[in-house]
Amino acid sequence: MTDRALVIGASGGIGAALAEEFTRRGHAVTGLSRRADGLDVTDLASVERVVGGVEGPFARVVVAIGILAPAGRRPEKSLAEIDAKAMAEVMAVNAIGPALILRHLPRLLPKGAPAVAAVLTARVGSIGDNRLGGWYSYRAAKAAANQIVHTAAVELARTHAKAALVALHPGTVDTPFTAAYRGHEKLDPAEAARRLAEVMDGLTPAQSGGFFDYRGEVVPW
Repeated sequence: MTDRALVIGASGGIGAALAEEFTRRGHAVTGLSRRADGLDVTDLASVERVVGGVEGPFARVVVAIGILAPAGRRPEKSLAEIDAKAMAEVMAVNAIGPALILRHLPRLLPKGAPAVAAVLTARVGSIGDNRLGGWYSYRAAKAAANQIVHTAAVELARTHAKAALVALHPGTVDTPFTAAYRGHEKLDPAEAARRLAEVMDGLTPAQSGGFFDYRGEVVPW
């Protein structure tokens, strides 16, 4: 059975909307989160227990986790604001966490059938698109996540010829995650989820390892 979807981070704004969208599209959805399952993506034992306890195969897998900054802090606006401990926490959640989850991806995807997996990263992780500066930790962590996705896609292609693994930029979505940033045009979570699901539906194995936005357009590295 491959008409199943796995959403990791299903209690978040985008994750919850994606779970609903996949359900609407006829997938049987499994959702994992810190709130419901005690999943701590910064802890290998927690990832092994929670993600390791899920049996595939899944036609869709989405990793929808991340933080802008540690609790009580905001993204850095200058070099002077860089703090090693805060940066390490942002890296742990946004880059190392997805890497620990992707360790399980080969067994979660079918080997003989089409499937698409995605890690939600962010356009601000693009080095080529960075014209404003700032947000050092978040930018660096998302750039690292993009590299992890690309590298994992190379490995995955050797055993899962019909699968695609990509990094996706969901846009600025109107969730508690972005509540402090009022100067941006924001997408409704349901609309963002619909667009992301449509992008995933249209991906082919030849596009595996790529970085795309919610319109399906390539984002520069």
